[in-house]
Amino acid sequence: MLPVALRGRLPLPERRRRLRTWRRTRPFWGGLLLVLGGVELLLVPLSPLAVLVSLGPGGIAAIGIGVALIVAGLFLWFLPQSRSYVSIHALLLSVLSFVATNLGGFLVGMLLGIAGGALAFGWTPDSGARDGDDAPQDGAREWAGEGGGPRAMAAALPVALLAALATGAPAEGRAEAASSVTGAPVVARTPPTVTTSLFAPRGFALAGVTEVHTVDGPRRVLVLKMAAASLSDYRLRTRDGGEEYGLAARSLELRGDVTLYLTRFSGCIEGLLCVTFSPDGLPAPPVIPPFVFMTRVSAEQALVTSDVIVTDGLRLEAS
Repeated sequence: MLPVALRGRLPLPERRRRLRTWRRTRPFWGGLLLVLGGVELLLVPLSPLAVLVSLGPGGIAAIGIGVALIVAGLFLWFLPQSRSYVSIHALLLSVLSFVATNLGGFLVGMLLGIAGGALAFGWTPDSGARDGDDAPQDGAREWAGEGGGPRAMAAALPVALLAALATGAPAEGRAEAASSVTGAPVVARTPPTVTTSLFAPRGFALAGVTEVHTVDGPRRVLVLKMAAASLSDYRLRTRDGGEEYGLAARSLELRGDVTLYLTRFSGCIEGLLCVTFSPDGLPAPPVIPPFVFMTRVSAEQALVTSDVIVTDGLRLEAS
C-alpha cells in the first residue's frame, strides 16, 4: 500500500485503481509465479549450456511442463473460479518436473511452480478488501462467498509431495518384496501389448524393478502397485507365437491388491505430458500424487494380479 502523498504524484490514477481492483479479485501473485516458473523451465533446455543440458527427453518434458505452467498461470488470472483445480495440477506438474526434466530447471522452475500453486490454492476472494477509498467492483463479489481459505493445506500440500518424492527408497530396494517371486508363474516369452484410452489409478505407487520368469530366462520388469484402477477402451494383444489372440472391453476395473508387472509403460499424464517408462529408462517418482490419470496408454504387460476384475463388454478376438 503506497503512502497517500506518493500515490497522488503517480500518473494514471484511474488505471492504477482498476488494475488494483482486478489484481485483488484473483490469485494474481500465484499466477505470476507459475508463469515465471514455466518460463524458467522453457529457457533451460533452450539455453546455450550445451555441456550441462541436452534437448533430450528431459528438455522435451521441460518444454511441455513449462507451457502447461504458463497456461495454468493465465487461467488463474482470467478464470479465477477454477483456481482449486488448476493450482493442484500445477503443483503436481511442478513436483513432476524434478524427475521428468533437468532437475526441475535446476530447482528454480520447480520451486517457483510449487510456490505459485500453493499461493493460488490458499487464496480466497475477500469482498471486504480496501485500498484507501478503493473497493472491489460488484462483479467481483458474485463468487466471493467462501470465507477463510484452506491456507494450512496450501502450505502442507507441496511439503507432503516433496517429502514423498525425497524419502522414497531407491527403486531396486523397494522391489525386494516383489522380487522374491519363488513359485510365481512363468510368463509369456513376449509380453502382450495392452492399450487403453484412459488409465485412472487409485493409490498408485512404484514398487520398484524386479525379475519375472520366462521360458528364455528372467526378464526385468517395472512393478506398479495400486488399490484400484479403471481402464476405458481396453485392448490386449498377445505376441507370443504364430496365432494372435486378444481381449477387448469397453471398460475394465481392477480392485483390491492390484500389481502390474510391465516391461514398458507409456502414456500422457493428465493428457498433456507424454512419457515412457521402462526398467532401464526414464524413472518414475516413488509415490504418484493423487488425482493423476493418463491417456493414450500403451504397455507391455508381463503379468497382472488383482483381487477382483470387473469388465463391461468383454470379448475374445483371434487372428
